Amino acid sequence: MLRPATILSALRATPRHVVLRLQVDPMPDFAAGQAVLIGAPGTAPRRPYSIAVGPQEAARSNALELLVGVSAEGVPGSHLPSLAAGTPVDLEGPVGTFVYPEAITQSAVLFVAGGSGIAPLRAMLHEALDELDQARRPGAAAGRDLRVLYSARSAEEFAFDEELSALARGGRVVYRKTVTRHATPQWPGQRGRISRGHLQSLVDHPDDILCFVCGPGALVHEVPRMLAEIGVAPAHIRVEEWAGPPPAS
Repeated sequence: MLRPATILSALRATPRHVVLRLQVDPMPDFAAGQAVLIGAPGTAPRRPYSIAVGPQEAARSNALELLVGVSAEGVPGSHLPSLAAGTPVDLEGPVGTFVYPEAITQSAVLFVAGGSGIAPLRAMLHEALDELDQARRPGAAAGRDLRVLYSARSAEEFAFDEELSALARGGRVVYRKTVTRHATPQWPGQRGRISRGHLQSLVDHPDDILCFVCGPGALVHEVPRMLAEIGVAPAHIRVEEWAGPPPAS
């Protein structure tokens, strides 16, 4: 379904991405992990972007958030000639089957992201945190452990890093990150592509964890294989290849 939307803001998230906030009336029903297609009104093609906010959070803020790749000048491409507040856009969707399930039996959830693949996983994390808040109410069932493993090319390219770090400091998630290319000598975190060792440190009970993997092609092919090697059943591994559309040159 095609519906009108309005840009509320476009805030720089990394040197190559902005968080685009959209007001949509009415707000579409969507599942955490789904995407929408957006573009200038009346033009084609529209490009797909994962929704980077959970459904309940979107309802509270009355805004959709998308992680949009941009050029060095801050331009996403010809489909969105302006990111100024108040600019109208056309929105289509939601689309996609890579979603956070309504019912989960595992006691732990692991989100593995590469680059802009963090966008749908952030929406799923929001959903999981909302469920955890419900579980903490008197008489509710116990919650589950939430873990995030995130790889990016450099320390500056971790989108939503402040939010994820704050959640980790508050004990709400376990958050690990690794720089794959440009790590300065001062970088305190891990280095290199996500490895079996990275995963093994976060998978203490392979038979009791649900894993979501999203990012570039190499990551979504390698990580499920390594998870299977350490004992995670293929049925408990959900993947989505999402490098995102190329930024404008």
